[in-house]
Amino acid sequence: MSMTTQIHEKFVALFGEGGEQYAAAGRINLIGEHTDYNGGYVFPGAIDKGIVAEIKLNGTDKVRAFSIDCDEYVEFSFQNDEALPGQQWARYIFGVCREILKRGGKVAGFDTVFAGDVPLGAGLSSSAALESCYANAINELNGNGFDKFELAKIGQSTEHNYCGVKCGIMDQFASCFGKAGCLIRLNCKTLEYKYFPFDSKGYKVVLIDSCVKHKLASSAYNKRRESCENAAAAIRKNHPEVEFLSDAKRVWLDEVRDRIPEEDFLRAEYVIGEVQRVLDVCDALERGDYETVGEMMYQTHFGLSRLYEVSCEELDFLNKLARKMDVTGSRVMGGGFGGCTINLVKEELYEDFVNAAKEQFTARFGHEPKVYDVVVSDGARKL
Repeated sequence: MSMTTQIHEKFVALFGEGGEQYAAAGRINLIGEHTDYNGGYVFPGAIDKGIVAEIKLNGTDKVRAFSIDCDEYVEFSFQNDEALPGQQWARYIFGVCREILKRGGKVAGFDTVFAGDVPLGAGLSSSAALESCYANAINELNGNGFDKFELAKIGQSTEHNYCGVKCGIMDQFASCFGKAGCLIRLNCKTLEYKYFPFDSKGYKVVLIDSCVKHKLASSAYNKRRESCENAAAAIRKNHPEVEFLSDAKRVWLDEVRDRIPEEDFLRAEYVIGEVQRVLDVCDALERGDYETVGEMMYQTHFGLSRLYEVSCEELDFLNKLARKMDVTGSRVMGGGFGGCTINLVKEELYEDFVNAAKEQFTARFGHEPKVYDVVVSDGARKL
């Protein structure tokens, strides 16, 4: 049974008659990692895995919601003095309602059932898909007229204010703005964006999930942000126009090398290189040059592993294996310290690569990695 049918049947069983169905996607980021908080570019796309929700106004000021994946039912009100729901998944829906009200939008009570096929914990932004799905649905059903940018910001504010995650805008942006066959270059400083064709005929995009998450992640993330801010502040003394590290030229970093700790220098060296790599990948895609795209992905992995130091043994192993097997491009995707590698693989090499990754990774680390094929697809929409 398809996911949409399953959702509809559950909805009718719980609430009597059916509602409207909405969907939003998870995302990949082809290149441009740890550049968002440095005011640089990211290069995401929505994927063919996401969240689908059936929803219908119910004439009350309450939300009655059922999560198929968690097999849980919750009722809550979203008025001013209401407490947060206990269930984490319900907080996303609650947060979206509150953020719409804060912006002067209207939210009427509704019934809803949802499910998803975004693999959890793989760094594909299942939470952003959930937020974008409900932001879009509630916006349309109440005739609020918020544009896609506002919907993405509603999702981001939900993370900040109700889920305790100080995320950038990329995940929600990709989920709202995604377009089949295109990746989106987003300037995280100006929020200007441009679509680029990603017509990867002859190639597959495959994620190999190491199924590990090392403890370091959040403290190490904050430390790296600090390093980048320190380097930018040192460069700013010579070049006052540098607001973010992404504004700096490589030679300007060399000028302050003896004034900042070596660790800060290495972090900044990675970021300045990565900003340029995103631009190089965009140029390569416009001329259909996937070999250059792949080479840039390998360079990013090297930088994340050696300069930014957010990789780990498992991810380095998968990256080296990809190189050895002539995979076009491979790198760690997301914050690091575990999670997935994203790989650009020629179709004729695909099966051998996936089999080798499973066998050799299992032999080395004692558990099998998960494999997800992804296709660049449309973002938030009504079905």
